[in-house]
Amino acid sequence: MSLKMAALAVFGLCAGGVIAAGIFAFLAIIGVFPRIIGKTKTGGHIMLYETVIILGGSLGNALDLFEFPIRFAGRWFLAVFGGSVGIFVGCLVMSLAETLKTLPVINRRIHLSVGIQYVILAIGLGKMLGSLLYFSAGIGG
Repeated sequence: MSLKMAALAVFGLCAGGVIAAGIFAFLAIIGVFPRIIGKTKTGGHIMLYETVIILGGSLGNALDLFEFPIRFAGRWFLAVFGGSVGIFVGCLVMSLAETLKTLPVINRRIHLSVGIQYVILAIGLGKMLGSLLYFSAGIGG
């Protein structure tokens, strides 16, 4: 391996690490991790959360950078992985929405006194149905 390739690998890993650290700092600032910890009542496992977050970011960075094929990924693995990612993105969106206080504004604008949870559920189910149709038709890959 040439010196140029080694330098590119180091710079790529460092740049990815900086971006990942920025994203994790953003997620911590808007309260995604504390909210998940509070809802699941698992505050005694903070070290495990920190370790898993760091390992997930590092592994995701390496998989994205080096484009490793995941040969053992069957349909069940992909279903569990996709569900986990979907749950995390949902937590991220709701945490960001609470931070920006958008739900009370939407509530006042559409004059909805009860049932906001059904509006949120309908939005989530619509997104899920759209993504299932998108990927089952072979459009996404």
